[in-house]
Amino acid sequence: MTKRTSLPSLPPATLSSMLTKRLGIDLGTANVLVYEQGRGVVLDEPAVVAITERDNTVVAVGSEAHAMLGRQPATIQVIRPMREGVIADYLITEALLRYLINRVMGRLRVVRPEVMISVPVGVTSVEQRAVRDAAEAAGARRPAHLIPEPLAAAIGAEIPVGSPRGHMVVDIGGGRTEAAVISMFGIVAAESVRVAGDRLNDSIAQYIKRRHNLVVGERTAEEVKIAIGSALPLEREESTGVRGRDQVTGLPRTITVRSSEIVGAIQEHMGAIVHTVRAVLERTPPELASDVIDRGIVLTGGGALLRHLDELLVHETGVPVHVADDPRRCVAKGAGAALGYLDVIARSIPTEEESLIAESR
Repeated sequence: MTKRTSLPSLPPATLSSMLTKRLGIDLGTANVLVYEQGRGVVLDEPAVVAITERDNTVVAVGSEAHAMLGRQPATIQVIRPMREGVIADYLITEALLRYLINRVMGRLRVVRPEVMISVPVGVTSVEQRAVRDAAEAAGARRPAHLIPEPLAAAIGAEIPVGSPRGHMVVDIGGGRTEAAVISMFGIVAAESVRVAGDRLNDSIAQYIKRRHNLVVGERTAEEVKIAIGSALPLEREESTGVRGRDQVTGLPRTITVRSSEIVGAIQEHMGAIVHTVRAVLERTPPELASDVIDRGIVLTGGGALLRHLDELLVHETGVPVHVADDPRRCVAKGAGAALGYLDVIARSIPTEEESLIAESR
C-alpha cells in the first residue's frame, strides 16, 4: 500500500499575500487610473458617475457616464465627485471606486486588494480620512494606504527619489498643480495651487462666450485646448472649428478659433503655475537646489502635454525642464510601485494626529 503524502501547506499570511492584488490608484479630478502590479495600468476612466434624480441609483460610471455629459435628460444627473483633487461627494466617490475595484478584481474575489491612493500635498486630516474610508468601503483591504501625488509621480517617472539628492517634480492634473522637491522618499518643499486642466477649460469656455457670444460645454472647451492650446504663441498660427449655441439667437452656430486666442485666454493660469514652481525653488535648501539645477524639473500629469509649457518654465525659472515619459500615468504607476516601500513612504505622510495638530496651530 502506497503511503499518501500531502504537499506542505502555506502559512495563512503567505497564501494571502499570493492571492492579494496590489493596486495603485490615481484618484484624480478628471480621470481615475488603476495600476496593478505585474500588469501595469489596467483602467483609465473619467472620474464621472451618472445617477437618477429620483432615487440616486447609479446608471453609469466612467467612460459611459462621461459620454452623457451635457447630453443627459433631466431625470439623470452626471456628477464629478472629485473637485480640485479632493472628495466633493463621498457616496459617489465610493461608488466610483467600487466600480473600478470590482472591474479589476472580477467576480471571484478571494481576498481584498491592497491599495495605495494618491492624495494632494497638504490635505487635511478630514480629507485623508474621507479618501481612506471611501476606498475601504469600496472593497480595499484595511488600512488603505495614501501617498502624496508628487511623490507618486516621481516614483512613476522612475526618478531615483530614494537617493540623498534633490529631485523636483511638477504634477499638473485636472484640479491641481503640485510642485515638490523630493529627497530620500521625503518631500522637502512643496506648493499646491488649485489651477490645472479644469481651470484652463473654464477659461477657454468663458473666453469663447465673451468674445464670440457662443456658449460651449466643458467637453468642447477641452477639445479646443487639446487641438490648439499652447503655453506660448505658436510659430505657425493654428485654428479649429468650434460648435455651440449662439448666446443671442439661441441657435446652433459654428465659429473658428485661433491658437493665439487660446494662448491669451489661459495666460493668467499659466502665471499661477509658474508662480507655484518658483515658490518651491525659493524654499529649497541650497544643496538640493544645486541638484535640481543639474537634473532639471520633471513634468507629469495630463497638463504636462500642453504645448510649450516646458519652454515657458525654462524661460521663467532658468532651470532645465523635461516632460516625463507617459506623464498621464506616472501617478498611478508610482502609487502601485510605492506599495513595495510602505515603511519609508509612511515617514513622508503625517499621521491623522499630526495633521490635526498642524491644522490647530
